[in-house]
Amino acid sequence: MSLMSKLLTSILIATLTLSAGESANEKELLKYVKKHVVLNPQVEVKGITVIEKTSHPDIPDWNIYLTTIDLVYQGKEMKAPETIFVKDGLAARNLVNLKNGKEYRNEIKPTVAEKFYDDAHLIFGNKNAAHKVLIFSDPQCPFCQDVVPDIMKAAEEHPETFAVYYYHLPLLRIHPVSDVLTRVMHVAQHEGKMDILPKVYAMKIDPRETDTKKILAEVKKQTGYSVTEAQVDAQAVKDAIKADEDAASELMVSGTPTIYVDGKWDKMRNKYKEFIK
Repeated sequence: MSLMSKLLTSILIATLTLSAGESANEKELLKYVKKHVVLNPQVEVKGITVIEKTSHPDIPDWNIYLTTIDLVYQGKEMKAPETIFVKDGLAARNLVNLKNGKEYRNEIKPTVAEKFYDDAHLIFGNKNAAHKVLIFSDPQCPFCQDVVPDIMKAAEEHPETFAVYYYHLPLLRIHPVSDVLTRVMHVAQHEGKMDILPKVYAMKIDPRETDTKKILAEVKKQTGYSVTEAQVDAQAVKDAIKADEDAASELMVSGTPTIYVDGKWDKMRNKYKEFIK
């Protein structure tokens, strides 16, 4: 069982009366989390950060707090995303529409801050383009393979329309091969060889492969890109992938592909098409 899986077994949906009426501060939210959310005594709650306070048109009377919880589990520091709904002194981790089954915690993500649009993550398009597309993805994710290369192509063909910013989020429990593949992609990005990125998405490779030599040999064979073990094993590369994963936590991203257009979460992953004539 993974660290996050163990953590999830300690979580319980609950409601709590808050003293602040229709609003809440971080101190009250932290108290709620400690008492009703993280119930595993082995998990220490260090703090909570409110990323954004927002609302949803279906439930306009509820204040929605998008937060990250700072945790320590078995000596390891972690950040866990949490959505908290507050109204009339009550708090809950989720609201469900009984008519259509919509779970509102799955309908909301934070707005992307300007700091995430940096040159290091720009892969296609002009940074002054009319629209910014930000992507969290894994090249072995089948859903990513259906969507992400098309977005890359759109930005390559319409550089004044789209600026595409890419963040690596390898899902290693599902396909461990992505560990090396994402580092290969990062090295290619750093070298300015953006054409390699969609080629990695098109690779046919055993998703359970973990032998770096074999993976790099397949990369060279299938994409024509030659990269060494020393390059992909460099600490700076590993740190960059970790920073991308931290960015995913900050934006409450839990799956791939997660796509934002002009700072807003694009649940259907196709909004970019609206801007292509």
